[in-house]
This record gives sequence, C-alpha cells and structure tokens, in this order.
Amino acid sequence: MSLNACGQALRTSHSRLVGPIRSSARVHGKKATQVAAAVLGSVLLIAATSKTLADDPLPSWNDTAPKKAIIDFDNDGTLWAEQPIYFQFAFAIDRVKALAPQHPEWKKQQPFAAVLSGDKKALLASGQKGLMQIMAVSHSGVSTEEFARIVAQWFATARHPRFNRPYTDLVYQPMLEVLAYLRESGFKTFIVSGGGVEFMRVFTNKSYGIPPEQVVGSSAVTRYQFAADGKPELLREAKV
Repeated sequence: MSLNACGQALRTSHSRLVGPIRSSARVHGKKATQVAAAVLGSVLLIAATSKTLADDPLPSWNDTAPKKAIIDFDNDGTLWAEQPIYFQFAFAIDRVKALAPQHPEWKKQQPFAAVLSGDKKALLASGQKGLMQIMAVSHSGVSTEEFARIVAQWFATARHPRFNRPYTDLVYQPMLEVLAYLRESGFKTFIVSGGGVEFMRVFTNKSYGIPPEQVVGSSAVTRYQFAADGKPELLREAKV
C-alpha cells in the first residue's frame, strides 16, 4: 500500500469516526484522539504487512543452505530394455554354457539340459525353481573381483539376439537426457533395482553416469576367505 493510499484511508476513517464522536456528548476529545491513533496504527500495520509479503513471499521461513536432493530410478525397462528376457538372465544362460564343460552331468539334469540344448519350452517348464538354480550357479563360486571381470567381459562380447548390438547400447536416450538434466539441476541420481547390484555396478557409470556407490540392488551372500595365493577375498556363494 502506497503512502498516498495510507493517507486517504486515514482521512476516510477519521471522517467516519470523528463525525459521530463530535455529535455525542459522552465521547470526549481525548478519547476521539485515541480512536484516531488506533486507526492510524492499524492502517500503518496493514501497509507494512503488505510490503513484507510483497518483498518476501515466505516471511515465516528461515534462509538455510539447500540440502542435497536425490532421485532414484529402476533399471530394467526404465533405463534400458528388458526384452525378450532380462539382460542379467541372458548373462546367466551364457554363463551356464561356459561352465558346462566342468559339469558333464548338466547334459541330463534340468534345467541345465534345457539351457544347453536351447529348449525354451523345457526351460520355462522348470518354473521359478529352475530359473533360480540357473541364477545361483552362474553367479557364484568366484570372488567378487573375478565376478566383476567376468561380467565386464560378457558385456564386451555378448550381443542382443534381436538388435545384434552390445547390451549396454540398448539404453533409452530420453532417460539419459533426464538423468543429465537432473544432475545439472542439483540432483544426485541413484539406481534402486531388484537386479544384482554387483552385475549392475559394472556398467552403470559408463552407461548412465551413475557411480557404483549410487547403485542399490540384490546381492549374493559372500564368504571371507584366503585365496590360493594367500590373499584375502570375498567368495560369492549360491545364496541371496
């Protein structure tokens, strides 16, 4: 409210109040002055409040340093493709094939026989139990460092069956743009997924710009032990 507006409001209020006051014998001049002063105080208070609200839309809030904002994304089907099967399961199938020479019994043992013969119907018939068996043997029996090396080598050589391109190429460009925009806007981007955390951490930094420590997922049980060369290691077991 401007100063002229305050004056006009005061004159209007004064004329409305003083007229009746003068016509009443019971109201003395001193009391009229007090009433006028109260009106003036109210007008000035309203004007000051209006100015404060105009200058600061959040006057009741304290200025503090902004906290780091984070935002998380799923991986499969969100940041990269997931068809015709989850890419981590494609890795598991290839890993079973690579381990098969060490396990001749798999040729007659399901669900491994279905994997080795390419019998998709028999593989699906093994159900969740069979799929978990494949995941267990393909993700265990090696140290965490060796597993990361195996996964990295698979990503370097494996090709998607439909597009014949590396799996790490099958990321969604619009999502890469969203990730970049959020980071430029002050957000810290995370992945929170049901996928294997050790599997994802191999490629997320290169593919999405999300470092390993900002990736959360399922993890295998590990056992601390000493390797043949006497160095300590974490051995991945067939447990989740």
